[in-house]
Amino acid sequence: MSSLLRLLSSVPDPGITGIIDILAVAFLLYQALMVVRGTRAAPVLLGILIMVTVYAVANALGLEALRSLLSFIVPYLGLAVIVLFQSEIRRTLARLGRKRWFGGGAFHAPELVSELLMAVEKLADEKIGALIVLERDIGLRTFIESGVRLDSRISRDLLLCIFQPGLPLHDGAVIVQRDRLAAAACFLPLTTNPKLSSQLGTRHRAAIGITEEADCLSLVVSEETGRISIAVLGELISHLTVAQVKERINLHFEYSQPGRAAIDESPADIPLDDGRDALRPGEKARP
Repeated sequence: MSSLLRLLSSVPDPGITGIIDILAVAFLLYQALMVVRGTRAAPVLLGILIMVTVYAVANALGLEALRSLLSFIVPYLGLAVIVLFQSEIRRTLARLGRKRWFGGGAFHAPELVSELLMAVEKLADEKIGALIVLERDIGLRTFIESGVRLDSRISRDLLLCIFQPGLPLHDGAVIVQRDRLAAAACFLPLTTNPKLSSQLGTRHRAAIGITEEADCLSLVVSEETGRISIAVLGELISHLTVAQVKERINLHFEYSQPGRAAIDESPADIPLDDGRDALRPGEKARP
């Protein structure tokens, strides 16, 4: 007991600044682990940590041959981390800047939300596939330029016309900027999340993929089941009613009542083994 007390007394007092420093480092490490959790980058990060640990052990035990070998590799691990984790780093920095510190710049106008929801409800009733992306703070200009520019006011009839099967603009996504339909038939990045079911169609993967790159919200209507889903922050929320879609749009764009949680704090269900939105055998996937 006395030795334990001597050990504790020898520990320097970190003070308020030291405690804040420790908490900040712990928070950053936790956020870094959350970014790579469940991704293909996790095993790579584990391998890098093992290599660094082996190098430290070899250096401490005086294993010169092993230390000399690893000394040629360890200095380049910093560059390797940047190259291997470039998408995760970009996503993390984008999320750090997704809060609206000075306000403005987001999709709004309740009457336009109603137009959008009426179109989604009609598409779901008729089981017409659709993908609509609502821009928030991070611009989607790159993806808008990949489609057909519209720059038109949000309209239920226009959305129904765009997504009619067989028409030129049916495939791809519609991107909404503030109160305008910016473009249609846009190409979006597909998610590479290994947790997702391999039977998920291209449209749902594109909806998730774009929200991994930006702070937007994606609306998806399944052409197989008519099910309405929302993708946000890399997660897919399925089996939603029109009322629930409206609530989540309000939460994401901060139109909720005071005290309501933000949508990134809401539970989400990424379907892992649910194949109800899967393509039928021999059917071609659509974006």
